[in-house]
Amino acid sequence: MTAISPIDEEKDASMSSEDSAQDTPDIVTLDDGLPTAARVYDVMLDGSDNFAIDRRVAQGSLAIMPELKEIALHNRAILHRVIRHLARDKGITQFLDLGSGLPTVRNTHEVAQEVNPDAKVVYVDIDPIVLATGRAILEDNPNTRVVTADIREPQKILAHPDVQELLDFSKPVCVMLVGILHHILDEEDPNGIVRTLRDAAPAGSYFFITNFTRLSDSPESAALEEQLLEQLGTGRVRTPEELMEFFDGIEILPPGIVPLPLWRPEELVTDATTVGVRFMTGGVALKH
Repeated sequence: MTAISPIDEEKDASMSSEDSAQDTPDIVTLDDGLPTAARVYDVMLDGSDNFAIDRRVAQGSLAIMPELKEIALHNRAILHRVIRHLARDKGITQFLDLGSGLPTVRNTHEVAQEVNPDAKVVYVDIDPIVLATGRAILEDNPNTRVVTADIREPQKILAHPDVQELLDFSKPVCVMLVGILHHILDEEDPNGIVRTLRDAAPAGSYFFITNFTRLSDSPESAALEEQLLEQLGTGRVRTPEELMEFFDGIEILPPGIVPLPLWRPEELVTDATTVGVRFMTGGVALKH
């Protein structure tokens, strides 16, 4: 397997002709002067696929809320628990991972295919570095795809050839919105995005959602939102009531919409009162 670096991908993209770009719409020139949510998250996970600007945003966020690295690990840990539960106990074999970030650090395909080697995963992210890195990592895995697309256009994602080729929407699918909806501003209609995806998914499908949560006793949560909106352009910290709206029309599984470490924990949570535990909440719901 040949690794593709962000620099190599940038050169390839910049050398492509206009016609070639039309033939391969997923090839997008990287801009290391603009931060992206995927790469900032990679910094939080101690990854290496990020630029200096992403590290500056991460450092600014950590200055406000030092627990963010812990929170990123909680987000990755709940992903492992949910995917394992759905693949092993619910028989789900199809996963649409929206706003996936980089497909590294034990991501969806590894967990699902460990349970069922035939499980199919499509990763979707707007950041072209996800495509570059993902293709290198997953080139020998026929049951995965990586798509560059904007979650704000869910119909285009659903109609994308790679999504259509790999996923069968006549059968249940897990739609994953893990740590992505807080990067959708209110005026971009996140509830409408979820409704479009919910309407497209067949009965028996699951929705897995996590989001930054506004804590009434934590001024850091409001300060972090301000910092992210200023430096990243996204980062909407929502109230528990706002998060519940994402699950409208689908049945929330026990234990409900809870702080991430409290969703079916595999280890004892000794202190559930900290900001690190409570700042990000999520849950899983079933469409009947």
